[in-house]
Amino acid sequence: MSDSDFSPGRGSSGDRGSGGASPAAVAPRPSRSPLITALVIGAAVILVLTIVAQFWTEVLWYESVDFVGVFRTQIVTRLLLGIVGGLIMAALAWSSIHIAYRVRPIYAPSPETQAMEHYRELVEPMRRTATIAAPLALGLFAGLSAATQWETYQMWVNGQSFGKNDPEFGLDIGFFVFTLPWVNFVLGFLTMVLVVVIIAAAFTHYLYGGIVVGGHTRSTQAARVHLSILLAALVLVRAVAFWIDRYNLATAQSTRMTGIQYTEAHAVIPTKAILAVAAVMCAILFVSTIWTRSWRLPIVGVAVLIVCVIAVGGIYPALVQSLKVKPSEKSLEVPYIDRNIKATRAAYGFDEVKVQSYDTKTVASPGQLRGDAATIPGIRLIDPNIVSPTFKQLQASKGYYQFPDVLDVDRYMIDGTLTDTVIAAREIDLTGIPEGQRNWLNDHTVYTHGYGVVAAKGNTRDDDGRPTFFEGQIGRKGALDPYQPRIYFGENSPEYSIVGGGKKEFDYPDPTGTGEITNTYDGRGGVPLGGINRLAYAVTYKELNFILSDAVTADSKILDHRTPRERVQRVAPWLTLDGNAYPAVVDGKVLWILDGYTTSASYPYSQMTTLNVVTEDAVTRTRESVRAVQAGQVNYVRNSVKATVDAYDGTVNLYEWDPTDPVLKAWMSIFPGTVKPLSAINGALMQHLRYPEDLFKLQRTLLSKYHETDAATFFTGQTFWQVPDDPTQAGVSLSQPPYYLSLAMPGTKKPSFSLTSTFMPAGDRNVLTGYLAADGDAGSTTGKKSPDYGSLRLLETTGGTVSGPGQVFNDMRTSGQTSKDASLGGLTLAQFITTTGSQGASTVIFGNQLTLPVGGGLLYVQPIYVQAKASGSYPLLSAIAVSFGAKIAWASSLDGALNDLFGGSSGAEAGDTGAVSPPNPATPTGGATTTPTPKPTTTGTPDQVALAAALKDAEAAYTAGEEALKRGDFAAYGEAQAKLKSALERAVKASPQGLATKAP
Repeated sequence: MSDSDFSPGRGSSGDRGSGGASPAAVAPRPSRSPLITALVIGAAVILVLTIVAQFWTEVLWYESVDFVGVFRTQIVTRLLLGIVGGLIMAALAWSSIHIAYRVRPIYAPSPETQAMEHYRELVEPMRRTATIAAPLALGLFAGLSAATQWETYQMWVNGQSFGKNDPEFGLDIGFFVFTLPWVNFVLGFLTMVLVVVIIAAAFTHYLYGGIVVGGHTRSTQAARVHLSILLAALVLVRAVAFWIDRYNLATAQSTRMTGIQYTEAHAVIPTKAILAVAAVMCAILFVSTIWTRSWRLPIVGVAVLIVCVIAVGGIYPALVQSLKVKPSEKSLEVPYIDRNIKATRAAYGFDEVKVQSYDTKTVASPGQLRGDAATIPGIRLIDPNIVSPTFKQLQASKGYYQFPDVLDVDRYMIDGTLTDTVIAAREIDLTGIPEGQRNWLNDHTVYTHGYGVVAAKGNTRDDDGRPTFFEGQIGRKGALDPYQPRIYFGENSPEYSIVGGGKKEFDYPDPTGTGEITNTYDGRGGVPLGGINRLAYAVTYKELNFILSDAVTADSKILDHRTPRERVQRVAPWLTLDGNAYPAVVDGKVLWILDGYTTSASYPYSQMTTLNVVTEDAVTRTRESVRAVQAGQVNYVRNSVKATVDAYDGTVNLYEWDPTDPVLKAWMSIFPGTVKPLSAINGALMQHLRYPEDLFKLQRTLLSKYHETDAATFFTGQTFWQVPDDPTQAGVSLSQPPYYLSLAMPGTKKPSFSLTSTFMPAGDRNVLTGYLAADGDAGSTTGKKSPDYGSLRLLETTGGTVSGPGQVFNDMRTSGQTSKDASLGGLTLAQFITTTGSQGASTVIFGNQLTLPVGGGLLYVQPIYVQAKASGSYPLLSAIAVSFGAKIAWASSLDGALNDLFGGSSGAEAGDTGAVSPPNPATPTGGATTTPTPKPTTTGTPDQVALAAALKDAEAAYTAGEEALKRGDFAAYGEAQAKLKSALERAVKASPQGLATKAP
């Protein structure tokens, strides 16, 4: 049967009652059970009520924080894209199915067509339903897919100019950042829609005879025209995609770099243009079937296009790479590497890093720190990563208060001096409430908030090794008073609390021990629970007590979505937030401060990085309260927003921090009025803003390679660096975290609050090659950042070789240097570490290993903490070890250690307190002041004194050897035996002559 035997019509078997079956032959449908109907209706009602309740509570929450416009913009944009995307898919799918059915042919029965008759009979009863349901289902999925692209769409509509062009195409960078992602989505979406529509059309034509597959595949003219137009549209879309792919190469990844390289510029880009032209020609061939009545030309066109894709798009670029680029790779790739270097440094904000050659001295001499007298007092000895148990034991007051496992570093004016501070908020901990008191009423209406902040000086400690607290004791006035101390919104706040309405909430224990102090929340934050709101929240949280409990009244409010990160993320979903929120007392309020980043993965030539990988370090991997920044690949980052959350009433404020950022300008256009100008930041808040950690980690990781600005040298990789591993994390390879401290970099006039890190050569050499510091002092002027804020200074070491952090740490652990501090009992540093940690009662904990460019070289400062293994113990700062060049010294105070290191006088005063009483290895520490082991005293002649001392040492060495032997510690046993031999020899020399002559 030829093609002409098929003519479109409306008289197919489908119109003849599904193969001739009469209505009387159709079996009656079984009646549906009323119970099942009721259950289905009930489930639908519950589902609808749940969705409505959740939507309504979302609206209420956004209204409570005055950001309802953010929610509205998201919903409207999602709905718009979902409806448009769904309609496109549904309309095209329905029209294709409908057209294919309408033009089905009238045929004479034959063995070839009879096979499909059975299937048509099966489909016919549900044809009308399927014709509508199938497109609607496809439209639903397509609409949901389109709705997820609301950010991409809004960025395209509100795109900005970067004011600079990419070097390959001469287009403004804004095209790549704002327009290209949306164009890529549209092309991908249209490709998906057309593929689905073509499949639906082809299946319908096949089912109803428009296409017959057999010994000789045939199709009707109507089917051919229908499919050829759809296929031509698909190929045209792919032609546009080929052309657009040229621009996507600017952010393409390779093993060497991100961006266009020689092969892409000279082979791939031209071939993409050729493929685009070939695809257009192929589309024309598909349309030509309308007149040629044959698939021959389109098949030839598709075959040629496939050959072009393989040969021109694949083989030719591979030949160029292997035959031309590889033999002369360095000279050919250098111009493109230079583009990558410049783009990366600009996109990540370190293109203006100040690089300085630093001729490091490695010999310590008296008075060498005199020129750094202003920096030395700013050396932070209290490690925020370690002293959380100390804060909890001394300042939590009760078990239902808690502190994060990593505290924060800030600055406060104490006694007229701007002082580095370790600070934390005292938050409520429901798990610390006695089990018998845990119930819904207590958890959600009584224990609703934490109380106050606890702060200690960063550079001093008490004589027993505890932090020097200047704020924190409940019921006592501190240096930061007066301020609103109640923490209703914090990093560990309960999921929700019901407050206000005259209900008394637990505040803190009565200092007299006679009861408790209560409080009633009167802040502006929260959602009122009057009227229908109670029912909505009862449904949302699946909790009947919202309706039944008399603790919930019309005057009550609910506080939910309470963590600072969550609140900021909800009102600014476009921000990537720093992993750490920190508290600050500002203008009588406790504010949580967060850093927000605007990011993009479409900046041409800039190196792509994975955020959660480059921001991970020893702290984020080993602590819960500080996390790596959320996952995602980016190649453009700006710290464009500073955000605050009021710990009492939950008020969220977003402040513009980088007014020049085009991405921020776009988002401010999308959400007008949500970001306040820089001028709205008052001086009190300004002095607590700092350089963000995650941005610094990202920049230091990239600077380990991109400090090298010469493209030819960059190609060889010989000057690449790496961030050192944290030496205090035994057995694991985790990057050393950056540290906040106040220091004056070489060439600067005064210390500034800075974030610092070090570099080593890539490979196995444990020596320092670089030192990076970011100026984090924003100043204290309202609406104006300090001119030096954000300045990156990089020291490249020259001169003497400086050991790396790992090498210095190992040298300290094995150091035979004896402290001149009398309170340390004449022990060497290695003995102090070994004996303190090997007795079983205590643990040695190494604090943050700080590195400072002072004295013309690099000074290492290593605080050493000791914590008893007994319950309720906590770390105490017990010693400080320092290193300069190859020399090591240690003492119970930083002043003592520095003076010892620099020949008796360092030339500067650290200002920390007097000698810390070191722990007696046999006495638990942390909870009681320890005292040094008393030295034996004797009376008599010098020889008798010496003999007694020698015998005492021999006895101690023998005991130590026996204990070491029991533990199986043969190294310690050998040391003890050597000490025993030395002591016995001294005893023989000090003994009377007669005893000496009788000795065997």
